[in-house]
Amino acid sequence: MTPELRLIDTNGVRLRVALAGDGPLVILVHGFPESWYSWRHQIEALSIAGYRVAAPDVRGYGESDRPHAVEAYDMESLTGDIAGLVDALSPNDPAVVVGHDWGAPIAWNTARLHAGKFRAVAGLSVPYIPPGDVVFIDAARALFTDRGLFFYQIYFQDEGPPEAELEADPAETIRKFYYAISGDAPAGTWPIDKKHGDTLLHRLPEPDMPLPWLSEEDVAYYDAQFRKSGFRGPLNRYRNWHRDHAYLSAHPSSPIIAQPSLYIGGTEDLVLKMFPGDMIAAMKKALADLRGAELLDGCGHWTQQERPVEVSERLLSWLAEL
Repeated sequence: MTPELRLIDTNGVRLRVALAGDGPLVILVHGFPESWYSWRHQIEALSIAGYRVAAPDVRGYGESDRPHAVEAYDMESLTGDIAGLVDALSPNDPAVVVGHDWGAPIAWNTARLHAGKFRAVAGLSVPYIPPGDVVFIDAARALFTDRGLFFYQIYFQDEGPPEAELEADPAETIRKFYYAISGDAPAGTWPIDKKHGDTLLHRLPEPDMPLPWLSEEDVAYYDAQFRKSGFRGPLNRYRNWHRDHAYLSAHPSSPIIAQPSLYIGGTEDLVLKMFPGDMIAAMKKALADLRGAELLDGCGHWTQQERPVEVSERLLSWLAEL
């Protein structure tokens, strides 16, 4: 099934959105460095099952608008984009929002900040953690940078060098980065001893293609998309930690998400191992109606691409009970 690709005006920007099916609206929000295409399997499964599926290119990606300013990619703006899609596509009925990687915090916070427009929320890979006393990027500096270690989000803070590295050969970027944090990669493929000052792709191996879940054609599509959009918009998302923390901490809405929720992760996802502590246990305290928190055995970071059938089945089971 090939979805319809449509440009939709929302929140002052125009997003390209992949649309398929008829029925209750489900919005699928991708992460870094991805595309609406990252949801290709779920678009088909959910639309066949009777849902209207909308998978946007997040602002900065693909053929969506890509403002230049760093602050154009803060959480207030991105959650407003997703809420605006409900106004455009389902103005009389609340939607469901599902996100992966950076799309997960966007989805979680969209459900919090625009609660009246969303009847349920699900996150893949990244658990929901409300803002705490310490800004995430500051904790990362203390844990990694202050000890002389590389941390990718610190590397992304400087405008220019990360864009140049990732844009030099987007296909290589996708192949190496996707493989290194997937469930297919042997332990140690993502080096934990890189030094501050190293680059993202330094020491990441070239995988034998195709991977079981990523074809040469898939890589070619991503490559074409990032040759159009570049990486500035995607990287700007990482440059808003302090702005987001201040906004979310001061927002009058409750940080406890009330809607029915779902979490799906992978046992080999490095997101769950970046910091000490149990992120899933912490998440459960912040979701008032969590209806499932499941880890797929052997799955790495690219949850819905690595395990398309399992993720679609779990989403459909959860949706059917809402």
